[in-house]
Amino acid sequence: MSQGSRLLDKLADGVVLGDGAMGTMLYSRGVFLNRCFEQLNIDSPQMVRQVHQGYVDAGVDFIETNTFGANRLRLGRYGLAGEVQAINSAAVRIAREVAGKSVMVAGAIGPLGVQVDPTDPEAGKIAMDAFLEQAHVLADSGVDFLMLETFSDLEEILIAIRASTQTGLPIVAQMTVDDHHQTAYGVKAEVALSRLATEEAVVAVGLNCSTGPASMLACLEGLVKVVDKPISVQPNAGMPRQVDGRMIYMSTPEYMAEFAKRFYQLGARIIGGCCGTTPEHIRQVVSAVKAMQKAFAAPARPSVVARPIGPARPSAAVPFAQRSNWAVSLAAGRPVTTIELTAPRGTDVGPLVQKARLCAKMGIDAVNIPDGPRASCRLSPMITALQIQQKAGIEAILHVCCRDRNLIGMQSDILGAAAIGIRNLLIITGDPPKVGEYPHATGVFDLDSISLTRLVAQLNTGIDLGGNSFSPPTSMVIGVGANPTAISLAKEVERFRQKVQAGAEFTITQPVFDPADLFRFLDQIQDCKIPVIAGIWPLTSLKNAEFMANEVPGVRVPEVILERMAKPTTKADAIKVGCQIAIEMIEKVSAAVQGLAVSAPFGNVKIALAVLGKITFEELLEGN
Repeated sequence: MSQGSRLLDKLADGVVLGDGAMGTMLYSRGVFLNRCFEQLNIDSPQMVRQVHQGYVDAGVDFIETNTFGANRLRLGRYGLAGEVQAINSAAVRIAREVAGKSVMVAGAIGPLGVQVDPTDPEAGKIAMDAFLEQAHVLADSGVDFLMLETFSDLEEILIAIRASTQTGLPIVAQMTVDDHHQTAYGVKAEVALSRLATEEAVVAVGLNCSTGPASMLACLEGLVKVVDKPISVQPNAGMPRQVDGRMIYMSTPEYMAEFAKRFYQLGARIIGGCCGTTPEHIRQVVSAVKAMQKAFAAPARPSVVARPIGPARPSAAVPFAQRSNWAVSLAAGRPVTTIELTAPRGTDVGPLVQKARLCAKMGIDAVNIPDGPRASCRLSPMITALQIQQKAGIEAILHVCCRDRNLIGMQSDILGAAAIGIRNLLIITGDPPKVGEYPHATGVFDLDSISLTRLVAQLNTGIDLGGNSFSPPTSMVIGVGANPTAISLAKEVERFRQKVQAGAEFTITQPVFDPADLFRFLDQIQDCKIPVIAGIWPLTSLKNAEFMANEVPGVRVPEVILERMAKPTTKADAIKVGCQIAIEMIEKVSAAVQGLAVSAPFGNVKIALAVLGKITFEELLEGN
């Protein structure tokens, strides 16, 4: 593989994960700020090596050389202007020793530390010569690509790009902006990065330093709409605070990892960290993003599902309206309701059965049972669904998640569900384990929701994943999830169409808090003629609203709703406001969908029933 092609190949395959801070890590090891950190490549190579090793152990795809300020002008402040060759080549050698063959090395190039006057030809030549010198040393020493970072002057980074282009290496060009998404010279991030993306040698553009992950995410939302090359993000670990005379970055590794998932979902393709980030921050970022990539980035894999072996012949599928009472209602076009009840953490299903009986009494069509929601560990949803159907007199919709079982196990469970009379399925890819209570658990994800839908449709014709025929075939009612508030609506719509083509027969959406989000999605899927059931979540408090807004992937809570949930001063009033918001949502969307899937927050089924108008608010508050 030629020098430089590794980065291009990895970008083509998916997300590329980078390291975190070098300077703040060296500072934490007792290096004074008045030292030249780049000189440590010669004076204290073992210290630099240890920092690199921490990031390699964290699982990154590339590390950056300790050469951010190793240009002639910056080094000149320390009387080291003549050491450009020695310092940069030593930095590459150290990084290469640690990186080995599996991790790439990026040659870090920072600004010159002096303002470049674009109207002064002599200043421009000095800048060009300085960047040329450093870039050539890094390239000749064996870096895989060049990382231009923390530039605030558009003219200066363009000079650096022109100099770096002469090495023939791929270039990642990053600028730093403030919380208003502007450079120090007032240029908007969208304008600056769009300009950088026009340079042929630049393979990715992005942001680093200055701001924390929340501000960088907000800026990224605008960038993805106007930049046509891969985008990189390397935020600081929040804004530093002075603690006992030292500047400390306060963002935790978990906080950084949560935002890394959002960077990935929004479309960032190089993700790392800057000032204040440590190997632990990056370890959690790597774990979170790789789990997201495995769960959601892989395309549907039809080759996983059976190719008939031998004389197997498919059977005629049971007609849709004959498979379950839920299917009868859907086929007839009748409005349907379902309430989501979560399986218990222990083995006592008695209280849940009582709630399901109340749902049946109130005329609810089905109870749907999540499969390890938020990657939690609970009683088997299949056993829960069976108990409800046997003891509560109401049908269950069993969620089937791709996360926890391989394809053999999933087929076995689906056949098992068919054997015990569970007919209604909702197929979902599932949250990666990283988002839940067991972050060290592994996600399987042999299949995604599209390929699992295809498998169940095949089982409905009496053919298993090995191509073997069996009789009678299953008669599952195949439901899938949909996310009207997906960051990339086009991608979500495309995946939804693939689910329908694979055999989906109804869909339940993620909870929606803004009718416009749902209507926008429905407009995009008018060609997909399957019933849509709108997800409704009654909020119970401001804390609950903030959790839904910030912690639940695929859910968007508008600011106006957060403001409404902030006004109540008592628990009862907060529940009342949350129910009213849900009722308003139902009134606005009911005519556009065939049904409603209402969650019972914290297991309180009466809240869901109140929202559906089955009980009064006074009845809801009885016993609460």
